[in-house]
Amino acid sequence: MAASLESDDRGHLAAILPNVVNVAAGIERLGSLAASPAVARLAAAFADAGHELALVGGPVRDAFLDRPLTDLDFATSASPDETLAIVRPISSAQWDVGREFGTIAARVDDESVEITTYRSDAYDGVTRKPVVAFGDSLEGDLARRDFTINAMALRLPERQLVDPSNGLDDLLAGRITTPSSPDVSFGDDPLRMMRAARFAAQLGFDVDAETTDAMVARADDIAIVSAERVRDELVKLLSADDPVPGIRLLVDTGLAERVLPEVPALRLEVDEHAHHKDVYEHSLTVVRQAIELERSRHPGEPPDITLRLAALLHDIGKPATRRIGPGATVSFHHHDVVGSKLAKKRLAALRFDKQTIADVARLIELHLRFFGYSEAAWTDSAVRRYARDAGALLERLHMLTRADVTTRNVRKADRLSFAYDDLEERIAALEEAEGIAALRPDLDGEQIMAILGVPPGPVVGRAYRFLLELRLDEGPLGAEEAERRLRAWAATQ
Repeated sequence: MAASLESDDRGHLAAILPNVVNVAAGIERLGSLAASPAVARLAAAFADAGHELALVGGPVRDAFLDRPLTDLDFATSASPDETLAIVRPISSAQWDVGREFGTIAARVDDESVEITTYRSDAYDGVTRKPVVAFGDSLEGDLARRDFTINAMALRLPERQLVDPSNGLDDLLAGRITTPSSPDVSFGDDPLRMMRAARFAAQLGFDVDAETTDAMVARADDIAIVSAERVRDELVKLLSADDPVPGIRLLVDTGLAERVLPEVPALRLEVDEHAHHKDVYEHSLTVVRQAIELERSRHPGEPPDITLRLAALLHDIGKPATRRIGPGATVSFHHHDVVGSKLAKKRLAALRFDKQTIADVARLIELHLRFFGYSEAAWTDSAVRRYARDAGALLERLHMLTRADVTTRNVRKADRLSFAYDDLEERIAALEEAEGIAALRPDLDGEQIMAILGVPPGPVVGRAYRFLLELRLDEGPLGAEEAERRLRAWAATQ
């Protein structure tokens, strides 16, 4: 079963990913990196101590892809104790938190580096946790890595490219495959199947047929992987410039059914009598449009995982609420509320933090609120409530709501866009005039207690809510008018 990118995926990726491999330029970049102060000092120190050292994995791959060279990972023949002894004199700090797995981290000439003893791990076959075993060769270490494109190394100080699995050929072909049999590789660590989807998205590469077949055959094995590791890999996938190809691969191979089943469930049947928009394809489009808005509004900032999760999951309440009515009309009443609850449950199961769960669920709950505005102009009170209900999520709600417009009807799309422009302008005007971002009553709790002569308690809470509703309905009243209204309200209680 081959996994190739959809035509629209390829077009989108071509516009954002410089994934053309330039071998000569890659070799030049590796040479420059090897000559950098931190790498040169490390190479000399290990050579003087009689141990091998090689730059491995991501930096080597990314040098050929003209991607930023960030993490500096090295492999060595030295044991962890020997590594620590070698780097201590040339580094300003050392960390041995990964020592049990053979990894020593250090800071050398303002560069953070990780150095790992050659590995030849075996897996226990039950929890898929590695039983750490140190190896004796660079080639053996590379053979146990996840994909051939990550199984290349630059031997130092010789600056010799080591590529036993022909990873450079796979880079040139835009292909993702494993150094060993994919069935064996995924059996060793099932999370590698999700990593395949992530690299497909990040690099715009195809996963080869044999590797994809193994993903399908071993999809059930992902259940062995901890929720935290699955979550972290999902976050990395969603952080890609265009995560859609990776999401498609997870769905097509059955992995999403095991880790995020609400997404494949969006592929609702569309029969000849009850036509409705393809919810799955719509959701993928919303993800892309949300990312485009995120980039245009907040250039240079890290990926907004909360927004991207909300975009992907915003319609997951539709399968449970789908109803076919008279005339074969299809409805999804309250799918926003149902979807919010489903998102909370799924994200909690994936061990997301409480703030992310709450924010994603709230965005899903609010994502339909705007569409009433496009049909009839809201009062200032309604605009204040919209901003108040969104609170700190208002900017994300703006982006999610705009991204949710995927209609091909140009007139309808323009009408919705103009309506939302108007809503944002009104919110901005009210914010400037009234400060609605920090909406509070005209009187605080201390003033309420002094006016009513009551101690802290439920009465103060009810009075505060009464004044807040007045503030939402009528805007700022001023302390004197607010006190008059408060006394009149209290007389009726």
